[in-house]
Amino acid sequence: MIRRPPLSLLDLEAAPLGSRWALTAVLDALPWNSDGLIAAIAQQHDSGEVLMLAWMNRQALGETLASGQACYWSRSRRCLWRKGESSGHRQRLIEARLDCDGDAVLLLVDQQGPACHTGRPNCFYNAIRDGAVEVISSPLKDSRHDS
Repeated sequence: MIRRPPLSLLDLEAAPLGSRWALTAVLDALPWNSDGLIAAIAQQHDSGEVLMLAWMNRQALGETLASGQACYWSRSRRCLWRKGESSGHRQRLIEARLDCDGDAVLLLVDQQGPACHTGRPNCFYNAIRDGAVEVISSPLKDSRHDS
């Protein structure tokens, strides 16, 4: 059963297991930032590896849910960024989740090839250790621009 639109995301926090709301109503309640964006974390569905952080507007999130392929909002180019469109390093959506206060979306994906534009498996290859930043991952192959 789909419930009426929540007045706030607090309704989701108090909801019993199995409660459902219409997607449009929940999207309307999300705290999109002043640019109309929400943080999106991509995570490899089977290993739990965190791959990258990007941004989504409502259109990018809608396209991702409809197509099953990750689509983000490029803040630098100010346009939709279909992950892997030029590189082939696509992210097939397995499941999307919202965090408890609705200011981030978690995309559980099946990553094809490197997730990072540098050719590395993920974008988190700079470790902060002992007062310094250490590169802890090499590129899997030559990087290609990913738009």
